[in-house]
Amino acid sequence: MTARPTAAEMSAAHGSTIPDVIAPGLRVLFCGINPGLWSAVVRQHFARPGNRFWPALYASGFTPRLLGPDEQALLPDLGLGITNVAARATARADELTTRELREGGRILTAKAARYRPRWVAIVGITAYRAAFDRPRAVIGPQPETLADSRLWVLPNPSGLNALWTTPRLTEAFRAFRLVTGLPDVARTGFPEGDASRTPTSSHPQ
Repeated sequence: MTARPTAAEMSAAHGSTIPDVIAPGLRVLFCGINPGLWSAVVRQHFARPGNRFWPALYASGFTPRLLGPDEQALLPDLGLGITNVAARATARADELTTRELREGGRILTAKAARYRPRWVAIVGITAYRAAFDRPRAVIGPQPETLADSRLWVLPNPSGLNALWTTPRLTEAFRAFRLVTGLPDVARTGFPEGDASRTPTSSHPQ
């Protein structure tokens, strides 16, 4: 388990970036809002304890066991990756400006064109609305595409998002997995049945 970052480390991480977990031809590229300071210190996505992203992936069948943020490099072998709308780490997502989010939307579109994931799943409806100027968008499938990638919006898995209880969040992730056509690997296991492999498919932003 990664040690808790110190207050000094968290302060120093403000404004820093972390690498994407990405590879060409993924089935799903998950896209967070931006890195939190805890994630920026440890350089792992959705790393803060209490964030429900990793438990939701497992409970919904995207991963064969509960992965920790330090195992994020396993995701590309499952056809999954992670990026962010905005690259800059902040203590709170509301520190981001609309201009930053819209620029992040343009960068994400270019990234989709380069890596060609089948789906881009933005994890946070408020960030999606701002980044793509879709003020009335709702959770679920979106009418536009990013390059050739289909687009879906999932709830923000932060533990502070009380509107989406853990069961509701899990069901939203599961409904999306069914649409992607990915199997329930919580039942079938890693490809070739080897859950101990640690692929190195993580590329910098």
